[in-house]
Amino acid sequence: MNDKPKPIDEIPEEFASLEDAAEFWDAHDTTDYLESFETVQTEAKLERRRFEVEIDADLMPALTEQAHNRGVQISRLVSDLLRERIRSI
Repeated sequence: MNDKPKPIDEIPEEFASLEDAAEFWDAHDTTDYLESFETVQTEAKLERRRFEVEIDADLMPALTEQAHNRGVQISRLVSDLLRERIRSI
């Protein structure tokens, strides 16, 4: 058994592209670089709230097909359908 610690690559000063950065972090563990990170303060304003709603499993094939036909995500389709239904009440 080898008890020597594995060498850790340095984080590049800059990445040539987002793809290069993604490849680097896909191959490296951020916990090996904790001393390189710094805490920053930030504020965020949530523009939209999202809620998770359970639906019956038998609805998914139809929702998936309709979303595909309309070229939208299932969540967008369901939101639109609910919005239409609520307006019609």
